[in-house]
Amino acid sequence: MIQDRQLIVKSNHIIEASYRLSVAEQRVILSAISQVRRDKPVTDEVMYSVTASDLAQLCGTDPKTAYRDLQNAAERLQTRRVSLVLEPDGITIRSKRRRVTCWVQTVDYIDQEGRIEMRFGKDILPYLTGLQREFTRYALSDVAKMTSAYGIRLYELLAQWPEGHREVALDDLRRWLQLEDRYPSIKDLKRRVLDPAVEQINEHSPLKLTWSQRKTGRKVTHLVFDYSPKSTARPSKNADTKTKRSKLSDDDIAKQARPGETWEAARSRLTQLSLGLT
Repeated sequence: MIQDRQLIVKSNHIIEASYRLSVAEQRVILSAISQVRRDKPVTDEVMYSVTASDLAQLCGTDPKTAYRDLQNAAERLQTRRVSLVLEPDGITIRSKRRRVTCWVQTVDYIDQEGRIEMRFGKDILPYLTGLQREFTRYALSDVAKMTSAYGIRLYELLAQWPEGHREVALDDLRRWLQLEDRYPSIKDLKRRVLDPAVEQINEHSPLKLTWSQRKTGRKVTHLVFDYSPKSTARPSKNADTKTKRSKLSDDDIAKQARPGETWEAARSRLTQLSLGLT
């Protein structure tokens, strides 16, 4: 059964990684990420199941379309790569390096059931489970109905910054989206990438988004995004006080942390809230 608040939790290294996935492939990857447990150790032997019926329900698409998309995604996902920038940590990594790895190591397609089973790659899994540092979280339903792959990626970049304002260097955005030399003029980029992505975010996500461009000299070098929630949900007054004051699990923190907030900062803030110290 699809849950309304299935959570996507990703390391910010993944949010700002360089990769390109189709909409169907992103839906499959995100559906699997929403199943990753963060309250217990997870190995790369765990299989995650995604069905065409679940995708149809989640995305509001025709079941036949979801079946076809799932089959196509299963055929391509194993070859998809993601490029990560690893920062020096002074112990295992002494200097900045770029790592190219796979999203998944195996994908099994069960034709009669309209279902795939997939196993995340060993190198990618720590960025989905071992989130000791900066991470971004949002509800799967925020992007489920988007039909623009760029819209999904842009939404994640905005969710990473909760302040409602983000300025992105154009060169960085091109690298993250693997645009390479495509759409070299800002006019083409606006028509092919930015306008469709912004339209999708405004139509399907909880955010209202506008954007502008900033020049350095005569050249457009940065994009400026301003956004705010369409509505703010208030916490229930009938919350269980005993549960609120109980020890926070990692899953509790993942669900209640603010986008872009470090794991340690989220734990400290939520602990203080549970004890009535703020």
